[in-house]
Amino acid sequence: MTDQTAPSQPEGAVFDSTLCAARSRKYLLVAAILASALGFIDGSVVAIALPAMRETLSASLSQAQWMANAYLLTLSSLILVGGALGDRFGIARIFGGGIALFVLASIGCALAPSPDALIGARSVQGIGAALMVPGSLALISAAYPAEDRGRAIGVWAAASALTTALGPAIGGAVLSLFGDTAWRLIFAVNLPLGGGALWLLWRYASDGRREQGKRIDWLGAGLATAGLLFIAWGLSGSEHETGTRIRWPLAGFGLLLFASFIASQRYLSQPMVPLGLFRNPVFSAANLLSFFLYYALTAMLFFLPMLIIGIWQVPEVLTALAFVPLSIFISTLSPRMGRLAGQIGPRRPIATGSALVALAYGVLAFAAPLQAFWSAVIPAMALAGLGMACVVAPLSTAVMGAVPGDQTGTASGINNAVTRVAGLVAVALSGAVAATVYKGTGGAFSFAEASEAGDPAHVAASNAGFQAVAGSAALLALASAVVAWFGLEDQASSSASQ
Repeated sequence: MTDQTAPSQPEGAVFDSTLCAARSRKYLLVAAILASALGFIDGSVVAIALPAMRETLSASLSQAQWMANAYLLTLSSLILVGGALGDRFGIARIFGGGIALFVLASIGCALAPSPDALIGARSVQGIGAALMVPGSLALISAAYPAEDRGRAIGVWAAASALTTALGPAIGGAVLSLFGDTAWRLIFAVNLPLGGGALWLLWRYASDGRREQGKRIDWLGAGLATAGLLFIAWGLSGSEHETGTRIRWPLAGFGLLLFASFIASQRYLSQPMVPLGLFRNPVFSAANLLSFFLYYALTAMLFFLPMLIIGIWQVPEVLTALAFVPLSIFISTLSPRMGRLAGQIGPRRPIATGSALVALAYGVLAFAAPLQAFWSAVIPAMALAGLGMACVVAPLSTAVMGAVPGDQTGTASGINNAVTRVAGLVAVALSGAVAATVYKGTGGAFSFAEASEAGDPAHVAASNAGFQAVAGSAALLALASAVVAWFGLEDQASSSASQ
């Protein structure tokens, strides 16, 4: 629902006077804001709209998982390639291409006649986002000289926080007012946003500077994509009368492909992932805790709306209220937490925030059978939002403070990719967990299937399936706190200046 790390200047983000005229910079800033709104609104609203998408398309739980994972798969595996393409062929050109592809895929999502068609369109959306996401900050950084860049990034961050906070509320209101099929309108809104951004780029931007010697690691991108595909496919499992069985051969083949991707990075002069960064224990710890915490976050963002809307029959507009505190707390408290991490180091803020998230998810696991939306879900999600607000900016401090100054952009990109991969694995594996527990506790249909919401055994089994997901999320968030406490430093690392 939010960007995974606080805004940071991309690697190689230097002022490029050939990109646009000085008077045109503000228009490129608006283009970057509009493009960011595409990704932020899409990510936050899909969580609320997924139960309606599943219901109107008669999708199984596995298909619903892939409606989320198809997007995460292509985005997480190609996001580092997207940044390299911008450097090689021009930021404005690749950024604009990503927007156009994202918008076209959004139209495909809005018109999708079947679950499989929607899954395919979502995968194309992820490719567009992989080109678009790295380009937003890169465009601002190249358009503005150093003395004006901080203010421009601040405007971008504030606008992004606003759209992220409003996304669930607007999406929930649309679905509540116009019915389940209105989820198609949510994808269609990307057309004017993307069209406006593309027009501004066409009118005010040139191609800008290019790095002619920049090489694109297509082998690594292919191995990473294929590996993550088979891992997610295997972990999603196959539906069976006793639950969902993980396809271990597929998952194992995916791990082998992903291991081949890691091995390939050792022998390239310009790899997607410079493995030498992981020799720093702080950098490794920061990415490990990121994986644990964002696994937990994504699992909850995916399964909680499905349960609340599909089984508890809470209207979408009210369900959206549970997710608003996450965006509000992060946008309002992140600057303060960033300053605090700069003063005392990231260890204590991240450990404290992760522990708060673990407590919140533990409350949700305990309270699920009570179906107490106002007295349990809303307070717990507010607590989780407060915890994430303690983590986001200090996590950037930990990641970028652990590497030399000229590699901060690469480090931030790797951490962003790690969090997306965590989400991919979370949706796949947690779905198998929820479905297995659901079947094991007497469920006769499919986890959180809205059409059978009135059946008492179905409701009880769905609550039990969610309890398993929430309990595992709480344990992983707690593991994130432990890794932060023992793996990070009390004072910000000085390695970046060495």
